Amino acid sequence: MDKQVALREVLAGLQDAALDHNLWPRAAGLIDEACGLVGHGLVVGEGLGEDVTVHFANFYFRGHRRQDLEREYFERYHPFDERLPRLRLRPHGQVAHVTDLYADQEELKSSLVYNEGLSLLGSQNGLMVRLDGLDGLRVVWALGDPAGPHGWDADQVTMIERLLGPISQFVRVRQTLAAAHALGSSLSGLLDNARIGVIHLDQWGRMIEANARARDILRCADGLFDRDGRLGAQLAADDARLQRLLSQALPPVGGQGTAGTVTVKRPSGQPKLVVHASPVEDRWMDFGARRVAALLLVVEPGTQARLDKDLVAEALGLSPAETEVAVMLSEGRTPRAIATLTGRQVRTVYDLTKHTYRKLGVSRRADLVRLLWQLSGIPGPSAEETRL
Repeated sequence: MDKQVALREVLAGLQDAALDHNLWPRAAGLIDEACGLVGHGLVVGEGLGEDVTVHFANFYFRGHRRQDLEREYFERYHPFDERLPRLRLRPHGQVAHVTDLYADQEELKSSLVYNEGLSLLGSQNGLMVRLDGLDGLRVVWALGDPAGPHGWDADQVTMIERLLGPISQFVRVRQTLAAAHALGSSLSGLLDNARIGVIHLDQWGRMIEANARARDILRCADGLFDRDGRLGAQLAADDARLQRLLSQALPPVGGQGTAGTVTVKRPSGQPKLVVHASPVEDRWMDFGARRVAALLLVVEPGTQARLDKDLVAEALGLSPAETEVAVMLSEGRTPRAIATLTGRQVRTVYDLTKHTYRKLGVSRRADLVRLLWQLSGIPGPSAEETRL
């Protein structure tokens, strides 16, 4: 297949999968085909040492998910994987060969992960790359062995490098939807979400519809505003970047849009707005709806609904520190972000989280989040919504 055609198909597949996780297998298969891989794995998590929390982990081989290999890896090999702490020290987007993540040949020869685990996964000649997610999340893209008999060639590596940005964007959009409890929503269903701004654009960049949260943001004109039916940013530099983002998401007829993200300053001094733009293919149209060509998600950091801390502390028997951390976790913040906001060490946040889990008899953040939101009588995330 022509490389440009393959790239366009992968980009379209990733944009679709960002809005509907059921389409991820197809996108994963397209990635393997375009890059000439036997398979690959995408892992999103956070934490340090034994406190690592994995939010998303899918191993796909030519479009087929291998949950058996996921379980095998995380139960048997992940705790001893020598590559991971070294990969974390590498710059964002720097592709490394698996063998370069071992100290020397002696370590390679004695490594259980390399000699047994990576042989099982078909990754002894694979590549790995670390990508930065939102709020301190770590994204690891692990690429299996090349499908051909002659190893990696320049075209394969170039294709992989061109996909680093789109893979990062896929994770950012999924994380944004998860934080808004909007995973699994239809295109029109997103308009009912009260936690995030949602705007539909037509092929000419005009706003077709906006939900209540987006209308409030535009009405305040604090960063973004309605410019006679088109979206604009107040500051010139931000507006230039916003318009480039929109033009990329809305290409000429017959072209292909590109997803992307920009931040927009707010003159009021509030945290910057975050705008994610995703092209919408015909199959995303809801029956009878006017043609939607792009979906915009507008995030207002720090404005999510807040739980009653006093109620949480009293009902669950948590200390003030445990309550503060638990509530911030329920609002979608990462331990690193919580540490920054509260002036604590990251390790302290993890310790408080473990104490809270022990008190409440839970073992996952998803269970903690559901418990807290149910306690306050506010609809919390479903099981599907706790997945990235």
